[in-house]
Parts: sequence; C-alpha cells; structure tokens
Amino acid sequence: MVAEVEAMYAETRFETGLAAMSPAVRAAMGKVERHRLVPALQVALAYRNHPLPIGSGQTISQPYIVAISTDLLQIDSNSVVLEVGTGSGYQAAVLAEIVAKVFSIEIISSLGKEAEERLKNLGYRNIEVRIGDGYAGWPEKAPFDGIVVTAAAPRIPPALVAQLKPGGRMVIPVGGDGFIQYLKLVTKRADGGVDERDIIPVRFVPLVPGPR
Repeated sequence: MVAEVEAMYAETRFETGLAAMSPAVRAAMGKVERHRLVPALQVALAYRNHPLPIGSGQTISQPYIVAISTDLLQIDSNSVVLEVGTGSGYQAAVLAEIVAKVFSIEIISSLGKEAEERLKNLGYRNIEVRIGDGYAGWPEKAPFDGIVVTAAAPRIPPALVAQLKPGGRMVIPVGGDGFIQYLKLVTKRADGGVDERDIIPVRFVPLVPGPR
C-alpha cells in the first residue's frame, strides 16, 4: 500500500508540490493498522489504495488522500491538530503517530463512539473524540496548528479558519455533492487573512451540518 501511495505522489507532484512522502508521514502510514479501523466486511480490502464504505453513508478515504492531507499540514511532534469527520478513525490514527494531540469531531454518534473505542484498543492516548458539528469546530481547544476535514463542504467554514493559529494550515475538500470538488490548502496569514490553493480534484461525501 505504501508503495502505491508513493507512486501517486510521483504522478501528482506538479499539482501538489510534494515530490515524495515525508519520512514522518511514510512512517505513520506504515505503522497504522488500517485493517483494524474498517468494518469486518472490508478487512480483506483494507490495504488497497481506494476508499471503503464504513456504514451510515460514510467512507474511509483512500490511503493516498490521507497521506497527502497529512503531509500538506506540515505538522510535527509538537503540533495540535483538529480533525473534522472522525469516520472510522483512520486519519486520526495517522495524525496521532506524528503530532502531540489530535482532537476529532464526528457528527454521527455511532461512528464516533465506535472509532473512539477502536482507537483506544489500538493504544492511542493522544486522540480525543467528540460527537458534534464539524462546521463549528472545537473552539475550546483552539487554536490549532493544523485542521484536516474529511468530508466536502460547499465553502470553507469561517469557524474553522478562526480556530487556526497564524501560520496554521487547513486541508479541506470543497464543492457540492455531485459537483466538482477540490482538495484545498488554506494557510492562515499573520493578519488573520487566508491564502487558498487548489491541490487536486477529489470526490468526498458531504460534510453533514448539525442543527441550525
């Protein structure tokens, strides 16, 4: 699986600006036991480089997207990161292999609770999962060095931008369901503004909003 992901890095290096997977991300991808973070019916497919259904109309992203999203954040062992969309817990686990702390939000209670239990069983003690509205972020734990969103929003949520540190980065798929979506890199400037860059076209399930 890691070799496939590395090959895709090479194929998309002009779009992403990443010629190769960073050593930290490569180590994390090799260490996380993806077969323990997917439903039982998907275990045989766990190490293929494509998304898989995890129930409730949601999916686990393909390893390449997880790797590139993590790499684009430019995080390290001192970083505190917010993940929006816990899903199966796979992206959170990859992040947790690199950073000091991961805060992860999941709006679907059953998925969030199952992921939390899986992650605890795998020994991750630097991940905190919360059931809630990802559009609102987790203001009590902000500001974050990085934010990764694992479902597509029609636009970049202002609350998430507000919760980034100056110099922090957010990776988020943007675009409506059934329309063209792009994985975007959002970098917060010192003046509070942001710079945006389209990375690659993607297809994600929609980011589900909480009650308004």
